[in-house]
Amino acid sequence: MARRPDSPRPGLVVIDKPQGITSHDAVSRVRRAARTRKVGHAGTLDPMATGVLVVGIGKATKLLTWVSGDTKSYEATIRFGASTRTDDAEGEPTSAPGCAELDAAALGAALEGLRGNIMQVPSAVSAIKVGGRRAYARVRAGEEVELEARPVRVERLDLIGAPRPAALPARDGGGGGVPVVDADIVVECSSGTYIRALARDAGAALGCGAHLVRLRRTRVGRFGIGDALTLEQFEAGACGDPERPTVPLIPLDDAARAMFPVIDLDPREAAALAHGQAPARRNLPDGSGPLAATAPDGRVVGLVARSGDRLRALTVFLGPGAEGTAGEGAAE
Repeated sequence: MARRPDSPRPGLVVIDKPQGITSHDAVSRVRRAARTRKVGHAGTLDPMATGVLVVGIGKATKLLTWVSGDTKSYEATIRFGASTRTDDAEGEPTSAPGCAELDAAALGAALEGLRGNIMQVPSAVSAIKVGGRRAYARVRAGEEVELEARPVRVERLDLIGAPRPAALPARDGGGGGVPVVDADIVVECSSGTYIRALARDAGAALGCGAHLVRLRRTRVGRFGIGDALTLEQFEAGACGDPERPTVPLIPLDDAARAMFPVIDLDPREAAALAHGQAPARRNLPDGSGPLAATAPDGRVVGLVARSGDRLRALTVFLGPGAEGTAGEGAAE
């Protein structure tokens, strides 16, 4: 059997993940369409959640560490008056005291206490490891899991529109008919923030319980929902010609230059970085974050960062001998 062609060049693609599938499922579809095994994603979305899932292909997977660690934005709907085991609509109900109405001032005060630098206890069904096992696996096995609070930053947590009354469906517990209130919010936060936990804690502050019924991620770092393709759009672009797949992606060079400040290298420095040796510079740029180091032909050789009074190599994209060659990017 002839070997299937690989992706012609590395890059990122922003997928609008649909509801009902896991992030792993989405990556598997990208992998099949792009005809390469080297595919990863930056930041898991639960099956219930939709929106921005940044996927790396080929050597661009090396960028995902910095993508996943960047800030994120969400739109969500919190249902006040009922709590669930998973803090979202997919979990079994644990209590349903109901909430006939919700005072906007009281809700504002509850949200205010969740803004800024806070200590947040993640949801018990998170992927955090406890004793070598994922917390969600322990919960599903019937174990009680207590996670330690972690520092996160909630830059924005605002109510969008007025809270609206609803009724708890019978399948959510309580026999149905329990009055609840839905409220739409927008969140901008640091990596590691659990929106489900924000809903849980807002409900606890109001004394009525709460859980998420909708979650949509609208931004991860510089990549927003306006950059996103549906899986069907990606598959259609990637599979137009089975012999020479044209993958609709953001080329690695463009992505790196968009994410980081740029430092230009001369041919000698580019050749050295291709071997893992950072350029020796006397006048170093300010800051300690990554810099996209570009060769004279404009391609990004790798990432470097300031370490004391010198630069150090973080990762290399172009191998030896490729750093001075004109063209689009190293094939993966």
